[in-house]
Amino acid sequence: MIRRREFLGLGALALAWPRLGFGGETLLAHMARPQDWATPTEYFDRLITPTPVFFVRSHFGPPALRPDRRLTIDGLVDKPLELGAADLKTFEEVTLTGVLQCSGNGRALSQPRVPGVQWEHGAMGQATWTGVRLKDLLERVGVQAGAAHLRIVGADLPPKPAVPRYVRGMPLARALDPTTLVAYRMNGEPLGLAHGAPLRLVVPGWTGNHWVKWLSALRVQKDEAEGFYMQTGYRVPKSPVAPGTVVPPADTVSLTTLPVKSIIGRPSDGGVAKVGPQEVVGVAFSGAAAIAKVEVSLDGGKRWTEAALEGEPGLGRWQVFRHRFDAAQPGTLHAVARATDQSGAAQPEKAQWNPSGYLWNAWHAVSWTVTA
Repeated sequence: MIRRREFLGLGALALAWPRLGFGGETLLAHMARPQDWATPTEYFDRLITPTPVFFVRSHFGPPALRPDRRLTIDGLVDKPLELGAADLKTFEEVTLTGVLQCSGNGRALSQPRVPGVQWEHGAMGQATWTGVRLKDLLERVGVQAGAAHLRIVGADLPPKPAVPRYVRGMPLARALDPTTLVAYRMNGEPLGLAHGAPLRLVVPGWTGNHWVKWLSALRVQKDEAEGFYMQTGYRVPKSPVAPGTVVPPADTVSLTTLPVKSIIGRPSDGGVAKVGPQEVVGVAFSGAAAIAKVEVSLDGGKRWTEAALEGEPGLGRWQVFRHRFDAAQPGTLHAVARATDQSGAAQPEKAQWNPSGYLWNAWHAVSWTVTA
């Protein structure tokens, strides 16, 4: 059987299996084409998500594998530039750890239901990302006065001319943030095709729609990037709306910062354990600030106990939380987790509904059975 790493490197299409199995490692297949594969929640018990089980999101499927693909930077710049992965070696190399989460992670839990890939919890992961600062590239080309935005394009193409191309953008201030990277390695190894080879953007603390894969063109410009994925897609209401409300694009704003969130990785919902020591473990993160605390309740939210945190705190970086206790009797146990970040933002009991199911971050609960 072909190894999963080779499978992703070749960009092969998944079969419509509920779980994709490769050498004992699995992903959950939401869609076969394009690639929408989720990480099982049992992997949310560690600081780094292994690359073989790191979720995959694609709008149209990957382009051809082109290690020699060039990145162009033009627009309101003094010296337009075209460079390949090898050319980036002339810039300072940076490695950081950060959460990548699809904007629609948790969409399947919206009530009433909303359209889109029905992600539950698995469209997220944390990896180490290695590359160069986008700031350094923009300083090399010389940004001109009047520039305020960056237009971002990858090499993937829609299946039909009538389908809009995936074009994203960000304010120039975010592009110049020293944590925004043009990355070529993930978890210490070269990017695979499914994760954007040869180059992708890394934007810690911001939603995954900004982390453009197969990066091919950056244009510095005065105005926000055009197109469906900026003016219509990846937007949320400017103010809270009642579930089921239709919101026109003019009353929405672009997604940016990840909200505070925690997810229980173990025990699994519906799992079975023996009487005795129990452990509730998961991950927590926020795009606004480092995590301050994670609390776990075993009685539906009446009483809370602060969990132990593991890992280095940081904006857009998850930490593992761990709560241990003993179960003396057989029966059904319930656990709920909630996180608070250092800005004071607290994970809500219920997520704010929006028409696209973006940014779901309600308290996460699991139940499991303890047997003698």
